[in-house]
Amino acid sequence: MNNSLNILIYILFILAINRMSATRTAYKGNILAIIGMSIALIWGLINLKSEYQIYAAISILLGGTVGIIGSRRTTISQLPQMVALLNGFGGLASGLIGISETINIPYLNFLQIFIIFTGCLTFSGSVAGFFKLSGLIKINDTETIRSTSIIILLLSIISSFYAHNGETEYIIGFALLSALLGFCFILPIGGADMPIIISILNSLSGWCTTLVGLSLQNNLLIIVGTLIGASGSILTYIMTKAMNRHLLKVLFTPITTNQSSNYQHTEQDIHKGTPQDAAFLMENAHKVIIVPGFGMAASGAQQELSNMANILIKKYKVDVKFGIHPVAGRMPGHMNVLLAEADISPELIFGINEINPEFKTADVVYVIGANDTINPLAKTQKDSTIYQMPILEVEQTKRILIVKRSLAPGYAGLDNPLFYEKKTLMLLGDGKKITKEIVTQLENDSN
Repeated sequence: MNNSLNILIYILFILAINRMSATRTAYKGNILAIIGMSIALIWGLINLKSEYQIYAAISILLGGTVGIIGSRRTTISQLPQMVALLNGFGGLASGLIGISETINIPYLNFLQIFIIFTGCLTFSGSVAGFFKLSGLIKINDTETIRSTSIIILLLSIISSFYAHNGETEYIIGFALLSALLGFCFILPIGGADMPIIISILNSLSGWCTTLVGLSLQNNLLIIVGTLIGASGSILTYIMTKAMNRHLLKVLFTPITTNQSSNYQHTEQDIHKGTPQDAAFLMENAHKVIIVPGFGMAASGAQQELSNMANILIKKYKVDVKFGIHPVAGRMPGHMNVLLAEADISPELIFGINEINPEFKTADVVYVIGANDTINPLAKTQKDSTIYQMPILEVEQTKRILIVKRSLAPGYAGLDNPLFYEKKTLMLLGDGKKITKEIVTQLENDSN
């Protein structure tokens, strides 16, 4: 690949990462990344030996087809699972390249062994994350799995010395042990920490690509892998800071469900509200803050939220803002993606540090599907799993409207005392249905 084309692709990927740092420009960032990757694939295909071109073209076509079909069948609420799988396939590709590079060589160097180890671990860890996010696997005996992981790690280290000799069966055995280690290592990690795990896996997939680039002396892979790895590492730091969780604790001291909360109530203890009550409070408010959580994603209520915000702003002249917690949802930026899909202006969306001072002056906060990120136990209950995690301080608002399917605890396994406050109205039911009924009421009411 000539230098000028190399430089063009580098620039496109760097600009793509830069554009993806803001919701408003993320779409353009994706377009730039697609253009850069397309150029790299086409030019790489042209420069392959003629006997390999047909196989490479078929692989690209099959991979692209599977990707298009998979993405079109994936709902927005399933996006975290899809991202986890994509991270995994990046690691798998690196691991397979590492294995293929060992054919017909007498000894593996440390870099090749580390590529195989990291790539296979990233793939299987991502698969475990996919199963956990999909709710297909629930682990109760985490200690046994953690102990098993230690044994597998020791076996992997031992097998790496055998793999160093370059014999195929030992290399494959080492790769399988590495994959098993990644799967068992991720399984015990608590669901509340999955946004951080996705960030880590994203970073690992990038660093795997960098290692392959160093092994093959391919500058494009080095640059692209470093961009992904570095951005994933920065995002991991941001996520752990947002949750006030040390990275080592996330990885080695998994969160377990905590049942020590003193707030174990029934529906008789709450103040139930109706969509009509909610509409009345919001249309007579000066400022309304909307706080989305995973429940919004699960119900697909983002478009109805957009309609509600537009009516409040245009018809009732209400100051409407959206408050986003960094770990709301199941992956970094999950809520921002959903709101952007519904064409909600980025100017209305604020992060935790920007929105928290606003709750004191807000008349109504509309919480849809959030639980742990608004739970005041994070400030007071030292034995809780979210203690000292920064939260959205919705308890400071005059009236609180919370939409949930039930009073079930969130991923952290904690009840929320806000549900039982006198100023809180609980709107139990499907988030999309309730929000749609509120929109209908707002449309029918006179200003």
